[in-house]
Amino acid sequence: MTASADKRECRRDLWAVAGAVALFVLAAVVGRVVNRTVYGYEGILRLAWPPLDAWWLPHLGPGTPAALVVAALVVGWGPAAARRLPWRVLPLAGWGAAMAWTWSLALVDGWDRGVAGRLTTSLEYLQSVHRVHDLGAFLRDFTHHILVGSPGLWPAHVAGHPPGALLTFVGLDRIGLGGGAWAAAWCITVGSSFTAAVLVAVRALCGEAPARRAAPFLALAPAAVWIGVSADGYFAGVVAWAVALLALAATRRTRAPRLTALGAGLLLGWAWYLSYGLTVCVVLVAAVLLIARSARPLPYLGVGVLVWAVAFSRGGFWWPEGYTTLVERYYQGAAKVRPYGYFVWANLAAQVVSVGPAAVAGLRRAAGAVWPALRGARHTAPAGRGALAVLVAAGLCMVLLADVSGMSKAETERIWLAFAVWLLPACALLPARTHRGWLAAQAVVALLVNHLLLTAW
Repeated sequence: MTASADKRECRRDLWAVAGAVALFVLAAVVGRVVNRTVYGYEGILRLAWPPLDAWWLPHLGPGTPAALVVAALVVGWGPAAARRLPWRVLPLAGWGAAMAWTWSLALVDGWDRGVAGRLTTSLEYLQSVHRVHDLGAFLRDFTHHILVGSPGLWPAHVAGHPPGALLTFVGLDRIGLGGGAWAAAWCITVGSSFTAAVLVAVRALCGEAPARRAAPFLALAPAAVWIGVSADGYFAGVVAWAVALLALAATRRTRAPRLTALGAGLLLGWAWYLSYGLTVCVVLVAAVLLIARSARPLPYLGVGVLVWAVAFSRGGFWWPEGYTTLVERYYQGAAKVRPYGYFVWANLAAQVVSVGPAAVAGLRRAAGAVWPALRGARHTAPAGRGALAVLVAAGLCMVLLADVSGMSKAETERIWLAFAVWLLPACALLPARTHRGWLAAQAVVALLVNHLLLTAW
């Protein structure tokens, strides 16, 4: 590419980011206009600071110095470290950096408000841990406590998910790791591990060079604001490792591809019993198999998923019944007044701050490579840029499917974490000489959100 062509591409990147910023500003302005008072709650949108679930509250906290240090280290030395570290070290180093980034951002809000108290509110899972004594009785009766007006009504987040989510925190409690602090540590640890998992998947499917270029952006993702602390961060980590194992099995980059595919199925099946919305991850599964041009893992993947389906069904929980009951409960709550016409586009605006400007620019660059890669996949496996474009396109498709479904009116900066993290590898398509600047932009977005707003998660 000539110097003039490179400059044109960089200008187009900036225009794409400007358009994304304009979309976010428009969502914020329109949100304030339409957010009239309803039932004395936070407006018809049920948000204090649309399109995000947050409150305007400029503040500093004990995590502020650490967040600044982590950001400076990743911006200054992240790209060089990603190029030079041995591969066996890089995923662990990326995971460590992502954990440091997530913990520091969470602690900006303080220990109790930002970490230990996050999962103990009246809406959260920990409120119901004490109600689970007999596993069989819990599974058989789970659906009976979802609808408003039911005896023993579950809190909103328990009712809004299959029983696997609550069972996770019950399991932690039973092994002596009960309470908000341990629950938060679990979500941050598993959630931030998406960095390592996505790196493994990108290397297997697209090559080592794109994975190395993506590593600093995965470690410094603005999505860390919501991974610390929400159960959806944990869900994102589970999905990421399911996809990583599937990628290894499909590309035969493991000594035991069948066992690895079975492990991918077990994680994917568990994910579907953590959140109903994660069923759209079949799009990502299809993309992995398309890039690898292999269906060999499918039987083993299916067996892994089936294990959980059989276990929960025999225990008394029928997934389709739980989902249809949830839909009814969903429209008994905030969804009843939240307008689809606003959130169908404002949800996408919320993703601008979740994935950051670098991912927006990377998606622009990926757009032109998707169709040629898909068209050529009939004859040869997509590779390099083409494979990466297909992978991030699958992530974007999951976001769009979830969006048009209407089952995610607001709070998508948290709910869609499992989808959004697959948009971040697009940053690898940006010119290497611009990486520090884009990383700085990613850090600034996360720091501004966490210091100017008090996010609900």
